[in-house]
This record gives sequence, C-alpha cells and structure tokens, in this order.
Amino acid sequence: MPPERWHKSSYSGASSSCVEVSEGLRTAVRDSRHRHLGHLDFPAAEWARFLYFLKDDVTPPA
Repeated sequence: MPPERWHKSSYSGASSSCVEVSEGLRTAVRDSRHRHLGHLDFPAAEWARFLYFLKDDVTPPA
C-alpha cells in the first residue's frame, strides 16, 4: 500500500523536477514527474543512515 503523505524533498531545491518523499515506518521516494511509475521504499533506519552519509558527504563503510 503506497504512503499517503508526500512532500518535496529538501534536496530538490527550487527545481520543478523533484523527488518526493513520504516518511513513516518505511520511507518512500518517487519522481514527481513520473509518479505513475511508482516509488521505492526503504526501512526508516536505512533511509536515516543514507541521509546521514549524504549530509556529511561521508563514504559509508563497506
């Protein structure tokens, strides 16, 4: 079942082509221009870890 509350990702900036995110127990990500193609979802902990490394520009350990 797809998430219901979507919001524009803060990483999308002012662009009209953006990534939308729905957060909860799982985090879903979709392309705002191609919503009909579905979304990817991740466990919340994995998404938080991804953002941590993205924000700090750190390479995660292998």
